[in-house]
Parts: sequence; C-alpha cells; structure tokens
Amino acid sequence: MTTLTTSTPRALVESQTKPRIMLATGNPGKAAEIRAILGDQYEILVPADMGLQIPPIVETGRSYAENAVNKATAVARVSGIPTLADDSGIEVDALDGAPGPLSARFGGVSCQSDEDRYRLLLRKLEGVPAGRRTARFRAVLALAIPGNRPIIREGVVEGSIALAPRGTNGHGYDPVFEVEPGKTAAELTAEEKNAISHRGRALAALRDAIDGLLLIER
Repeated sequence: MTTLTTSTPRALVESQTKPRIMLATGNPGKAAEIRAILGDQYEILVPADMGLQIPPIVETGRSYAENAVNKATAVARVSGIPTLADDSGIEVDALDGAPGPLSARFGGVSCQSDEDRYRLLLRKLEGVPAGRRTARFRAVLALAIPGNRPIIREGVVEGSIALAPRGTNGHGYDPVFEVEPGKTAAELTAEEKNAISHRGRALAALRDAIDGLLLIER
C-alpha cells in the first residue's frame, strides 16, 4: 500500500483512485488527443509525471505496428504501468503511399518542423490535380501491459491533400489533409476531429482492452 505524504506527486495521488495509463510519447498534440478521447475515467500519464527519464526511442521499425510495439514495451518496462503507444502517418497515393511510417521524419534533417514537412509534401505534389491527391491518415496503437503480449489495433481515415494549407488547429499534417471537401483537419474543432480521426478510430477499436484495465488496476 502506498503511503501518501505532502510531497507525493499530484499524478501519484490521483492514480490512487483512477486506473493509470502511461503514454509513450513526447508529442503534446498526440497526448492531448488521447486524453480527450479516453475521457477522465483514467489517470493519463506521460513519463515526466512520474519523474521517469526515458531514453529517446528511435523508430527503426519498417511498419507502424513495429514502431508502436517497440515504444510501448520499452516504456512499460521502465514504468511498470500499462503503456499506450501510437505510430501514425499520412499515405499519399500519388507518392506510392509515402511518406507512411516515415511521416515524422519526412525530409530528414532538412525538415525541422511540422510546417517544413507538410510544405515539402505540397512541393512534391505540385501539378497533381485535385482528383489524384487522395490520401489517408493511418494510426496503429499498441497497449503494453507488463507481463503480457502487446495488444494492437489500427484506425484509418480517408481524405485528400489540399492545394494549400488551411486552418490553425491540430498538428502534424492536419493543415493540408482534407477530411471532407473544402475542410482540412486543421479547420475542425478538437471534438469534430476526435470523432472521426484515425487515432480516435484506433482507440475505439482498442477500447475493450483499455477498459479491462479497470479490473487490473482496482
């Protein structure tokens, strides 16, 4: 039984009444989306909430699933807490599915920000007409529970690449990804995006496994 003191971290205090899930991400946009989608019945943590120093995990896998599992299991091993990791990307048909799992590293060292990467994507699609700019966001989530095999689920949302960026919400490639004619993901509210997003769909598919943590943690 944990003894609480006045110096006990707030995250640890709250975790005494809610099941804990660790997120294996340093991306604040992803963390915010996952927290919003899962709701407040869980204590959603990131490693810093527990003072954990997690070495950077290089995404060397050739698939979303491999990268997600590597991240989830590495952080679960250190934290001892069920850990959720995501690997996601944008797949453009006119680029033969690229950048795909390399979306976060698209352009290499020459692209240092989300804007650098989506503007590179637009340059590669110059001259490609609207009807041939079909694309999709794909997310693969891995839930690693210490002592068990990871559980993997996937979510996809279809769309197309806009001719120019629009909107200020979201993150990543959202400003150039049209989820419906004339509207990019960055023009949606957080609630609208979470209702249809690739990450939201993957979380919905994983929901039964996540809800099982209620029994494990109590």
